[in-house]
Amino acid sequence: MSENEEGGILPIKPVKLSDTIAQHIQQMILEGVLRPGERLLSERDLSVKLSVSRPSLREGLDKLIAFGLLTTNAQGATYVSEEIGKSLRDPLLVLMDDPAARSDLMELRAVVEASAAGYAAERASDIDRERLQDHFEAMMDAHERDSIDDIARSDAEFHFAIYEASHNIMMLHLMRSLESVLRSSVYLNRQSLYKHRADPGSQIVEHRLILEAILAGDADRARAAAQAHMASAIRTQQEIHESEKRLELSIRRLSRSDLIASRKRRETGPAK
Repeated sequence: MSENEEGGILPIKPVKLSDTIAQHIQQMILEGVLRPGERLLSERDLSVKLSVSRPSLREGLDKLIAFGLLTTNAQGATYVSEEIGKSLRDPLLVLMDDPAARSDLMELRAVVEASAAGYAAERASDIDRERLQDHFEAMMDAHERDSIDDIARSDAEFHFAIYEASHNIMMLHLMRSLESVLRSSVYLNRQSLYKHRADPGSQIVEHRLILEAILAGDADRARAAAQAHMASAIRTQQEIHESEKRLELSIRRLSRSDLIASRKRRETGPAK
């Protein structure tokens, strides 16, 4: 109990229920449980879920709207703001047209993936481990069906599950802010890698090594497996880029006739 300067006991100010509600939902956004663009339940259903009154809930939601964490539409539906992380994400979306920027993104992923895998091995809960196994099994199923779209999608889900299992809030929000860039990167790279590799199944082996290390709680092995996986992906991406450059050069050579005037026989005669 605190005292004032005169030695008297300071009164305890009760915490408003609306503040508690706002803090609870804000924490869920901070931890990545509620993601940008997701729609919340209606006020009636949400008040039942949280066991609070609708007026207190509405006041708590209004605080988060004022902070810019939530938004509402004309129908009164409440969403997690899509502006979260947008200032970082949007310029990078433009840069992704540059092959060099895509290579830089892969190098960033190599650093983050290794750290995330190590932290996941140390911190993953039973629920995290179960989700990782589910995503890996989905990847295996897609691989057996030879569905490139599903393979790429499940690959992205597996990597985002590792970020979540790392339980590093700053890392998670950095990757969440880049989510659309990363999902596109993983999706497109996975399609290219699958088509380009002589042994597409090697990707499954690399993911299994990461998963097994995390499940075993071996942080060093998890980091090493993630580093090896990303190094392999970067090498293959470089091979694809070089192949595309050679193809573009060949196409330019074929199209040179569209830019060069047709040859005419040089006129002969006395020089002037």
